[in-house]
This record gives sequence, structure tokens and C-alpha cells, in this order.
Amino acid sequence: MGAIGRRRRRGGTGRDSAATMTLVAHLTELRTRVGTSLLFILLGTALAFWWYEHGLGDVIRAPYCGLPEDLRYNDSDGGCGLLITDVFGGALIRLKISFIVGIVLSAPFWLFQLWRFVTPGLERNEKFYGVSFVAASSALFALGAALAYVSLAAGLRLLLGLAGDGAVIALTAQDYIGFVLSLLLAFGVSFEVPLIAVMLNAVGILTYAALASARRWIFFLTVVFAAFVTPTQDPFTMLVMAGPMVVLFEMAIQLARLVDKRRARRAAVESFHDLDDDAASPLDPAPSRLDGRPAAAAPGHVQLLPSAGPAQSRQGER
Repeated sequence: MGAIGRRRRRGGTGRDSAATMTLVAHLTELRTRVGTSLLFILLGTALAFWWYEHGLGDVIRAPYCGLPEDLRYNDSDGGCGLLITDVFGGALIRLKISFIVGIVLSAPFWLFQLWRFVTPGLERNEKFYGVSFVAASSALFALGAALAYVSLAAGLRLLLGLAGDGAVIALTAQDYIGFVLSLLLAFGVSFEVPLIAVMLNAVGILTYAALASARRWIFFLTVVFAAFVTPTQDPFTMLVMAGPMVVLFEMAIQLARLVDKRRARRAAVESFHDLDDDAASPLDPAPSRLDGRPAAAAPGHVQLLPSAGPAQSRQGER
């Protein structure tokens, strides 16, 4: 009774209520979470659509417009411009930018909805992990996107400069916007990968020993991953992505070390809580030096007893 409807009972813990949920209840909960997430994304998209004419478009075009004049298209007024070769090109580009930026702006909200769905068995005092996950994932994505934006101008200058002096460079808006968005998303999503290792360690799937033993392989695969993920495929952008990811993975490994130490200390303390108050403590039957008696000799060792004096010998003979 009451399996469909409220996700948690007032009188039980989160794990008890999660165990009583039926398949219909899970599907209902999934529909609610997905609907709420889509609503947040829609609001973020609307905000980004308005923001495009109030500074967002200039921010996106800034790396291209900051290039030397021989590496970009200049209009009659001397300003930089992007070519649009399709009637619906401008509208589609604005909608595409608004949708992707809307997903990023609403990420803390729909990530929290995702966390609440996949971890229904958390106790109330464990909600801290959900908030920490949302905050860390949002911060890492923003850090990756910011790093990609900072390195964007240098990457464009390097790639477009390879065309030579005789080439006339004029990028279309569709190609440039697609390049910028793919680079920002690639960096942002890649910076989330170390967080996955931290999450797996927090739930006990990955240990510090396993991560430390595979450190060299992790760093090598990080460089390979950066080489395949970066849309430009140039060494500069690959190193810009791989360097911070290696640092983040090392931080994740050290964090796993601290978590494992804390878990081991907690397990040692909780092992004493299982003992009965009247239970006798295990004692070592071997004599100690504090007892005034000689300690037991080790196996194979002959212990010499003190020789008896003359008076003690005569008393023994009587």
C-alpha cells in the first residue's frame, strides 16, 4: 500500500521506501524528473535566446574578431564578419546556440533531478553528496569550457595560419559556431571524467590502491582521449586539454586515498560497537615482564635457570 505516489514514507528511511517502490512508481518518478529537467532546459534556452542580442553573440565572435586581419573576413567598414550562405542560417545558428547555452545554464538543476532519481535510497544525512556532486560537476564543466574559450584564439591562429599567405580566409557562421560549440562541449565534458572516478570511489567500487597502480595507464589514456576528442586534432589543443585532465585525475587519486583512510578508520571504530558490553576482552595468556615472572621462551630457545646457592642445595638434600 502506498507504493505509488510519495517516494518516501514518513516513518521509514530512504532505503526502506526505495525498496517498496514498484515499476510503475519508478516510471512515474522518471516522468516527473524528465519533465522537470526539460522545463529547466526550456527556461535556460529562452534566457540564452534573449542574451544572444545582449552580449552573448559578441562573446562567441570575440576570438575570431581578435585574429589578425589577414586571417579573418573583413566587411566594408573594417569590422570582422561571418558569412551566412543560407536563408535560414542565421535563425538556425541562433537557436542552436540558445539551446546549447540553455543546457549549460540549467545544468545544476537537471543534474540535481538526475541525481535524485538514480539515488533514491539515500538517507537524509546523505543529501550532502547530491549537492556536492551537482556543485562539482557544474564547476568542472565551467572550468573546462573557460579553458577552451581562452585557448580558442591561439588555436584558430595556429590552424588558419597554416593556409599560407596566398589563401583568402572567410569562415561561414555555421562552420565557426559549430567549431566553437564542439570545442567548448568537448572540454567541459572531458573535465567531468575525473569526477566519475571520485564517485566510483565514494560508493566503494574503485579503491585508491587500484587507481594508484593504474596511474600511468590513466595518464596515457587521458592523452589518447584528448587526441580523439578535440575537434581541431592539433597538438596545441590536445595538450591544453590533456594537461589539466592529468592534474584533475591526480587530485581524484589523492582524494580517493583520503576517502579510503577515513573509511578504514570508521570500519575499525564500528567493529568495536558490535561487541557486547559484558563480553570479555581477549587477553594474551603469555606472561609479561610486568607480572614479575620471566616471559615465555621462544620455541627452540633454551632458558637457563639461576643456579641454587650452597644453603639451598643442603636444604634440598635433607
